[in-house]
This record gives sequence, structure tokens and C-alpha cells, in this order.
Amino acid sequence: MTLADLGWNDDFQKAFDKLSLPKCVPARLIRDNKISYGALFTDEEGDVCEREVVMSGKVYHDAASDAELPAVGDWVALELADDEDNENMIRARLPRQTCFSRKLPGKSAEEQVIAANVEVVVVVTDAGSDFSPRRMERYFTLIRRSGSKPVVLVNKSDLFEVDQNKEAAKLIQDLSDDADVYITSAARNEGLEVLKKYLDQGVSLTMVGSSGVGKSTMVNQLLGEEFQWTSDVNELTGKGRHTTTARELILLDDGGILIDNPGMREIQMWTDEQTLRESFLDVEELATQCKFHDCKHGNDAGCAIRAAVESGELDEGRYEGYLKLDEEIEKLEQRQKKRRILSERRAKRDHRIKARNLADRIEQDQEQNPDWR
Repeated sequence: MTLADLGWNDDFQKAFDKLSLPKCVPARLIRDNKISYGALFTDEEGDVCEREVVMSGKVYHDAASDAELPAVGDWVALELADDEDNENMIRARLPRQTCFSRKLPGKSAEEQVIAANVEVVVVVTDAGSDFSPRRMERYFTLIRRSGSKPVVLVNKSDLFEVDQNKEAAKLIQDLSDDADVYITSAARNEGLEVLKKYLDQGVSLTMVGSSGVGKSTMVNQLLGEEFQWTSDVNELTGKGRHTTTARELILLDDGGILIDNPGMREIQMWTDEQTLRESFLDVEELATQCKFHDCKHGNDAGCAIRAAVESGELDEGRYEGYLKLDEEIEKLEQRQKKRRILSERRAKRDHRIKARNLADRIEQDQEQNPDWR
């Protein structure tokens, strides 16, 4: 096995060379243990090794936010310890080529990295209680921003009627031309070949979705073993009883890399206005047809969007979802602006305090040493 099997490529090599850290080797993070990480690298013989590693103080302090700290899927420059008494140290994080993330749940303005450096994001849902076009729009918007390929599995097809599965798949496909949408049943071992065709050498794939939609069963099938414990479906909720509890990068025997994730209850926006517009090109195109360029799309005369909703050309739920996401992104940008202002004020305050302390020390030195120059 080589670094290429772990996802290494020429761009990562160029970034690593620019660091000029001769004592370091490239390593990929496979697990976040809160105070340490699991990392994979190749030794001098070319064998893949796993070590527990920690982050250097410089990496921590140089990060402007938690999202800039190393995360599962990241490539790092790792300095290996000379002996067992020392720690394997992350000296730098390489720039990410893709980054799938969301806003942290709640009222924060912080980004939460779900998976770094993944080529494919697989969203697992079903045609029953988990099905939600509005939530899929959120996923597609975040995936577009990440730079990854969107794939959707309408899973648990054995529990629903054929027409219900097909209708769900069609509605999802209509939301994104870029997405590949499949109807699967993990219980019947369907869909395994679908996933395998995306998993070439060095290609990283992450699976996301609500708890209980069958992600862990698919992980088991990919690995060919009971890596994640699963149980029968709960008759009351229609969901599986097992949920993945931590993110982990897993090398697959047949090639490819999987990053498994816990179930995601909230899909809050971490994106910008431009990405939202690109995800709702149909709405944007209608907006250009309004009679007035500053149309508020309410009771304004000649509003093309309102006319499209009334005629059924534009789904009302999709338009309402667009407005909600637009409002959510605007609030996020306001929180980020407020956070930047507070950070700048705090930095100026700290600078004044340091300058004042320095002046006080100089004055004390002059008083204690009259001949001091």
C-alpha cells in the first residue's frame, strides 16, 4: 500500500514540499480522539503504519477558528517521536482540496467540518419518514460548496411501495442535476455495487444522513464484517437502533476510503449567497423575468416568481425553502461580521494592554537603574 492509496496526490506533495519541514512525513488523520488523533503514514519500507498523534501548540494558535484545526480526512506534516517518551507531533495541516461542513447547531457562527478531502458525499435517506426535499436542498447546497460529488441513496426500498420509492427518487433528482440518485435496500444487499463504483484507488467517500436510515448496515457490507453494530428496525419509529457515535476514516480492502459519520439531526447552512444562487438556478432565472429589478417577490406588479408559484411552474415549498435558506445565510453573515468586529476590538485591546505593560516595565527599570539607557 502506498500514500496514493490513502488519497495522496501531486497537489498535496507540492503543498508538503513548500512547508520545508525535513523532519516531517505526510500523514492522514483517521480519527479524532478529542485530545489526540489517529494518523496513517508510510514508513521507510513503504508499509502503512498507524500512530496516535497530538497537535503542536503552533498549529493550535495559528488556527483562526476550530474549523481550521486538523480534522478527520486532513493531511498533515507529522514529526515522529524519537522514542516512546516523546509524542508524535502535528507540525502543520496541509490545505484542504475539498471540505464538507455545516454550521454548528444552535446560534453560533462557527463552522463544523464533517469530512475533509473527500471526492464523494453520499446522502442516505428513505422514501418514508426521513424523506424531506427541503433537507435535501440543504445537503445539495453544502455539497456544492464543498466541491465534492453528490450521490443520494433512497434506502430501505423494501419497506415501501415501488411507486413511493420512485417518486422520492424523482423529486430528489429534480433538485440537482449534478447528483446521482439510486434506490437501494441495504437489508437486501442492494446498493453495495453502487457505492463500489465510486471507490477507486485513493478516492475518499463520506456517508451522511439521519440516524437509522441504514448507513451502518452499508458500512458493514462495504467492510464485509460487523464493523458497526446494527439491530432490527424499531417498529414504532421505523429507524434502526444503532447510531454511529464518532467520525472515522476507514481503508477498504477493495480500494477506496470511507469516512463514516454519526447521524445528523440538523443541517444548518455554512455557505455563501453565491453558492445558494447556484443551487437554485430555477428561482434565480425567474427573478430575472420580474418586471422590476428590485422586485420583492410579494405583491409587486409583474412578479415572475409569484406568477410561477400560482401557475404551478415553481413548487411553493421549494420557493419557501429558498427564502428560508437565504434568510439563514444572511443571519450567519451578520453573526460572522459581529464576531469579526468583536475579535478586532479584542485584538486592539490586547495590543494596548501589552503596550501599556511594556511602558510600565521600562519606567520601572529606569527608576531602579538611573543610568539605564
